[in-house]
Amino acid sequence: MSEHYQFGAWPIPGGLCRFRLWAPGQPEVTLLRRDQPPLPMQPLAEGWWQVEAEAPAGTRYRFALGDGPNVPDPASQGQDGDVDGWSVVQDHGAYRWKHSDWRAHPWPQSVVYELHVGALGGFRGVMAELPRLAALGVNTIELMPVNDFAGSANWGYDGVLPYAPDETYGTPDELKALVDAAHGQGIAVMLDVVYNHFGPAGNYWHAITADFFRSDISTPWGDAIDFRHDAVRDFFIQNAIFWLCEYRFDGLRLDAVHAITSETFLTELSERVRAATAGRPVYLVLENERNDAALLEKKFEAQWNDDAHHCLHVLLTGEEEAYYADYADAPAERLARALAEGFVYQGEESTNLGHARGTPSGHLPASAFVNSLQTHDQVGNRAFGDRIFTLAPPDNVRAALLVLLLTPPVPMLFMGDEYAAERPFLFFTGFGSPELATAVREGRRKEFARFASFADPERRERIPDPNDPKTFAASSPQPGDREHPANAEAEAFCRFLLETRRRKLARHLAGAQSLGAAALGEHGVRAQWRLADGSVLSVAAQFGEESLPCPHFPGEMIAASTPHAGEAARGGELPPRSALAWLQEPAG
Repeated sequence: MSEHYQFGAWPIPGGLCRFRLWAPGQPEVTLLRRDQPPLPMQPLAEGWWQVEAEAPAGTRYRFALGDGPNVPDPASQGQDGDVDGWSVVQDHGAYRWKHSDWRAHPWPQSVVYELHVGALGGFRGVMAELPRLAALGVNTIELMPVNDFAGSANWGYDGVLPYAPDETYGTPDELKALVDAAHGQGIAVMLDVVYNHFGPAGNYWHAITADFFRSDISTPWGDAIDFRHDAVRDFFIQNAIFWLCEYRFDGLRLDAVHAITSETFLTELSERVRAATAGRPVYLVLENERNDAALLEKKFEAQWNDDAHHCLHVLLTGEEEAYYADYADAPAERLARALAEGFVYQGEESTNLGHARGTPSGHLPASAFVNSLQTHDQVGNRAFGDRIFTLAPPDNVRAALLVLLLTPPVPMLFMGDEYAAERPFLFFTGFGSPELATAVREGRRKEFARFASFADPERRERIPDPNDPKTFAASSPQPGDREHPANAEAEAFCRFLLETRRRKLARHLAGAQSLGAAALGEHGVRAQWRLADGSVLSVAAQFGEESLPCPHFPGEMIAASTPHAGEAARGGELPPRSALAWLQEPAG
């Protein structure tokens, strides 16, 4: 086991534990174990320090730096006392897997459900949701980051100990039990990981060694991580392997890789992950503002397609501020391009960014793109965490859901989408430092000052305080959220769409080829694909307020966003705020 990993504490033969730390520049490093004498570590080449010692699972330990403070292990696999406390030795061979023969489904068949573990009540809370999600038709869950962060609550993107599940969610074995239980329900599990920055509290790499960061490149989170060092690259690549092998995750979503300051890191990560997990399906999915199609040709399965989301959002809401400005001039035409080719921006100039972005993507399979109506970003980055169901007419959202769930790109639901949740999902933290809490609150309100709707300082003051426990509580689903008849109806519609996808489309989505897409008027779209079995899938949607002539598509109508839309389509009309899908199966 330990041969895969250079960092951290790992059991070795002889009943000992090997402790290693990369700390170039330190004059000495000492291993501290609770209630035991300090043990000097031995210097090795290239800035490494190591010692072998008795330390059974559960041993609490820290490192004393010769030129700095006592620090937790930056590769801690579990903490006692938050990010500043004692690191805890783990024995990953102790968990007894119930579904060790599990193999995940082919990626093109995925239906992804993004969720926040804390909001659902920790690892045990997510386990309780698995039977419902399986019955809904979800076959892949994606956990927002679970690694250790400072304080009582966090989105997850302020993590500082990438190898350690956060204590507030449960124990390492409870996380393994969650993955195991999901596999028992036929659900693959992905994990969101952050390799581009650390959070503002509890990151001790600055104290351990200045070599971990670049002083010549700044990011919104401070000095950029220095991927020119092999040890820094290994710290993150081995972390990816750690989650996939020790916890048996089926895939990773890599957060904001455009903020990683290396041209080769992602390729190396993919190659080493594939080697370490050879023989089993593993999904690697990117968030990448650069729209780099080359990464999706062989190295990575897919990318979150924000282009498709932004087109749909403009069509549903009419919003045109910030990044939505890039899609406001012709949202239906841009959505058609997203459905047919993946990226909307394939080298064109972005008004929002002030430079060109993207490369041609029409040659990629549809499964190289993950489409969504909402994500944690697109909801939580709104000042009041507004859900699409509070921003757009319900019939329009139903139409968009049909387009999402019955087209070949991999669909992703954000928790609550399936029952049209209106409960906000806000940006929340739980920092213990009053100074940091104030800085986060004021920084967030300052961030919205550039929006016309928040020009009034009094309105900005009403933006929820991220560090107020009420903000996290307001973002957590409650037992009664699904009980209203309208929510039950929405969930039944979602279940119908996913069942239709599973029965009629899923097996033939690999190799689906676009037969073209086009705008219908200013607010409508039509698109067609030939699936792997030769069948032809067609969709049409009208998000505007007027009726349009319904396109004549071959085959059987397999879904309509409302009964009225299905009836009207048979009479040659595409009603306002509606969508339909047809399937022509091959002869014989």
